[in-house]
Amino acid sequence: MSENEKPTLSLGDEQFNQMMLFLKTPINQANHKDYRFGESELRELQEGIWAMPAYLEEGEPYSTFFLFTTIETGEMVVAFAEGEKQAQQLALGKPLTTGAGLNRLYAQKQQRAQRVLKFLNDISRANEAEWRQIV
Repeated sequence: MSENEKPTLSLGDEQFNQMMLFLKTPINQANHKDYRFGESELRELQEGIWAMPAYLEEGEPYSTFFLFTTIETGEMVVAFAEGEKQAQQLALGKPLTTGAGLNRLYAQKQQRAQRVLKFLNDISRANEAEWRQIV
């Protein structure tokens, strides 16, 4: 492998759990509609935190959501949070790294995880985000 080549990580790889997608421009009221996934649109939960379903199907016990959020460094990242049923409502669980969220989705619904990864890679290829390994 040459110096410029990076090892390839795949969905389901344990090392993929350490991958995080960092946005170059934060999500805001002006640009949030540019990040639609299928029929879903980002909604602002509170200042600096946006969410939309990555997988949410009626009658399915498993669900997961994109969580576009600002971290301590001031950078905006794409994380995931699984849906947790509480009484008659759906609450978001603890945030997961981009890679960990994708791996959990992959364990449940492989084709959907591949679609979600393509969506995120398209954002990266458009030079709007970059993948980084976090420790």
